[in-house]
Amino acid sequence: MNPLAGFRSLLPLLALAACGGPAAESAGGDAAAATVRPGIDVLLADSSHLIDGRRVGLITNRSGVGRDGTSAIDLLHGYAGAELTALFAPEHGIRGTEAEGSAIDDATDEGTGLPIYSLYGETRAPTPEMLASVDVLAFDIQDIGSRYYTYVSTMALAMEAAGREGIPMIVLDRPNPIGGLTQGPVLDPAFATFVGLYPVPVRHGLTAGELARLYRGAFGVEVALHVVPAAGWSADRWFDDTDLPWIAPSLNMPSLESASHYPGTCLFEGTNLSVGRGTPTAFQVLGAPWLDGEAWVAEIGAVAGAAGVAEAAGALRLPGVEIRAVAFTPESPSDGRFGGEEISGIRLTVTDRSAYDPVQTAVAALLAARRLSGDAWEWRVRHFDRLAGSDRLRLAIDRGAPLDEITSEWAADVAAFEALRRPYLLYPR
Repeated sequence: MNPLAGFRSLLPLLALAACGGPAAESAGGDAAAATVRPGIDVLLADSSHLIDGRRVGLITNRSGVGRDGTSAIDLLHGYAGAELTALFAPEHGIRGTEAEGSAIDDATDEGTGLPIYSLYGETRAPTPEMLASVDVLAFDIQDIGSRYYTYVSTMALAMEAAGREGIPMIVLDRPNPIGGLTQGPVLDPAFATFVGLYPVPVRHGLTAGELARLYRGAFGVEVALHVVPAAGWSADRWFDDTDLPWIAPSLNMPSLESASHYPGTCLFEGTNLSVGRGTPTAFQVLGAPWLDGEAWVAEIGAVAGAAGVAEAAGALRLPGVEIRAVAFTPESPSDGRFGGEEISGIRLTVTDRSAYDPVQTAVAALLAARRLSGDAWEWRVRHFDRLAGSDRLRLAIDRGAPLDEITSEWAADVAAFEALRRPYLLYPR
């Protein structure tokens, strides 16, 4: 079976769809969407000298498409000036449909006859053997703006591998779907893993191309790097402020609304609660059988220091988000949590993008859920700490530290990071 056929057949439909969803409804989105050309289109129209006469390897998945929805694989394979010789698959596979954590196997693309090398299995970086037929290595995947999302770790490891082999690396850039804001704790290098290799905040406010420049310039990754920017985008725009189609880069990233909350709600993956995997609202909902959603909302209000529930989810302490009680049923969730069981919990909806801090909101929800769960609460200690970037957040939640005490510790590190990233920015802010 052709590993690419499934998602290629969907591309014409996906290209016609707006990203929509609650994020577009609740937080707006510019009615006059900007015309944005992703890096793959800019490369072929304006910067083809970077690949002309060369053999090209491509790291991509279903989200790597041109403006018209054509796969970057097909665009490069059809480009007469260069030869596409190898494909590389990150976590979730080259179609973006494999479950979280599932090892990806090598395969062959029947459409092009090209080898597809797995970068999410026994090896997570291209080997010299994989790069033997490659003169230049390209990366084209839609990131979602959070340190946890492993595609940028794949990019970083590929940069290192390309550098060792003396092969240039091209990053075909795309917008950061949730804009340029910077929020959350900065990773302690002692806790560096595949879900966070370098000391950046949870919400870094950069594109994949800007991250690549930062990795090379500030963190010492040695490679001849070329970033092809996305034309027409600025960092004050969200994805639905563009005219690009939303194509889910992984199974549980179905919409821009999910991406909006992911920098915060992904922290719950380090607990025994559900983040809505197996529902259409993954990372927008949180819950567990032993929790009562209404009580949880009220407790979040108490944690946030608000006088009442409405204020807690409104402008007083957790601005930019509506929090309400819901029940939901995860169907065949990839994390195996509460499959087929209706559970009680909460749903988050962005109401003001400029004011919303998903990490702060998630910490308030963690503190409240920890209080309400009693003996039912479980940490996935190693995973939580690597997501948070240290053990400090988990220990603070366990001791019931005030929300302000926890989040105020991040400010100096975030300010230092914003200064560090400044020379590597590509887009107006």
